[in-house]
Amino acid sequence: QVQLLESGGGSVKAGESLRLSCIGSGYTYNRSCMAWFRQAPGKGREEVGGIDSSGTRLYAASVKGRFTISRDNAKNTLTLQMNNLIPEDTATYYCAALSVRSLCYNPIRPPNEYNYWGQGTQVTVSS
Repeated sequence: QVQLLESGGGSVKAGESLRLSCIGSGYTYNRSCMAWFRQAPGKGREEVGGIDSSGTRLYAASVKGRFTISRDNAKNTLTLQMNNLIPEDTATYYCAALSVRSLCYNPIRPPNEYNYWGQGTQVTVSS
């Protein structure tokens, strides 16, 4: 059974930092593409950034320079370090995985290409 378990959300003030984690199990983690998405109330799901099996990372323009994605294949863990948070970052954040038989490349994909999702963790940034 595949599971993606997120943690680390919370409420902070603008300018502060948060670190989200996602632990995956039940699939071949090191071959997968992993990503963080977010969804604010009344808006569609937006990809924050992704990392593929080679370690290549790409970010949405809105978070580039403030957010960092990393993966630890030994611990099946995906991390999102969020610095200098702004109120517009307020959303539910989701971890997603694309598990394929071969190595997965291309860290930016539409939501419907990911086959596993976490339950989401809330991030609230106040001004």
